[in-house]
Amino acid sequence: MRTPEEFDEIRPYDPEELPTVIEELIADPEFRAAAEAVLPGIPYEQACGMLRGCRTNLEVQQTMFYPLLKDLLARCSKGFALEGTDRMDKHTPHTFITNHRDIVTDSAFLSVGLLDTGFGNTVEIAIGDNLLIRPWIKKLVRVDKAFIVQRSAGLRQMLASSARMSRYMHYAIATKHENIWIAQREGRAKDSDDRTQDAILKMMAMGGEGSVVERLKQLHLTPVALSYEYDPCDYLKAQEFQQKRDIEGFKKSPADDLKNMQTGIFGYKGRICFRMADCLDDWLNTLPADMPKTEFFATVAARIDREIHRNYELYPGNYAAADLLRGTERFADRYTADEKAAFEAYLQGQIRKVSLPNPDTAFLRERLLTMYANPVFNHETAIHED
Repeated sequence: MRTPEEFDEIRPYDPEELPTVIEELIADPEFRAAAEAVLPGIPYEQACGMLRGCRTNLEVQQTMFYPLLKDLLARCSKGFALEGTDRMDKHTPHTFITNHRDIVTDSAFLSVGLLDTGFGNTVEIAIGDNLLIRPWIKKLVRVDKAFIVQRSAGLRQMLASSARMSRYMHYAIATKHENIWIAQREGRAKDSDDRTQDAILKMMAMGGEGSVVERLKQLHLTPVALSYEYDPCDYLKAQEFQQKRDIEGFKKSPADDLKNMQTGIFGYKGRICFRMADCLDDWLNTLPADMPKTEFFATVAARIDREIHRNYELYPGNYAAADLLRGTERFADRYTADEKAAFEAYLQGQIRKVSLPNPDTAFLRERLLTMYANPVFNHETAIHED
């Protein structure tokens, strides 16, 4: 089925387009270099043959990306689990809205978890055009079921772009029967204080039909809490905090984005747990029909935050960070002396990776501690509210 033309700029490639795009990728020297780097045990021509044999985007994911990601999890983590799928209707497509830790692996590991728990399908991925820094990357992500969030447009164009993206999301759910992954905010929460931006929800409600409640229900919003024991990019995030503090108007370069992507993919993550909350459809039905829109979107955002916060998986390092940051021993029963010492040694190692001419060690340490402590504080608040 051909996707409507209005989505041509932003949508994943349709299956009938794949043979042409795959040949373009295969002929691209930059794609070849990347493929040989991540598939060192597979001759390039063999990998090309595997790609050419894929008839759909899902087959590309299952044939090429799934085994690559399983190998990555074996080498770069201490185990991965997707929890809460037993309560889900696996035959209904969902919009999974999550906190955002890593540029690439958040959505990739979610897709792995969905396949491993019997969903039979993966997710279409909302990805910002600022990350599509090379032509082959833009082609590859659209092969890999990504649709593009246009962040570089002007103010007037942004409104039209948001409306079109919303219409596409509704089309993907209702007509293509695809799941969707979208982060709860634009960009990663560098300090791990995960908060849903109202603007994301307002964008989703531009498409569909009926009231704002009905429009959001049509997307079957499902919060998912993503918890990594270690964030390989934590030192890069801390470094960026210092650059923004010291350099007026500092912005990351495309090279910075590429380093964040590479570090996030191949860096060690420890234990990983993604945990699903219940779909929000039934809860949305309980909201007053006459609630002002501003209050409505703020209420939905707060609900998503609460569901994500209460479903975190917290590790000894998180609790140690909370105590170290505040100079307390409140959570001392959640970690051993050895675990605390190991976490402090980890922090020192990450600070040594910072490549600034004048690293502010105390500031960098505080930023790293905050990243690991904020999930603890937010989890405590959410549980108290329960």
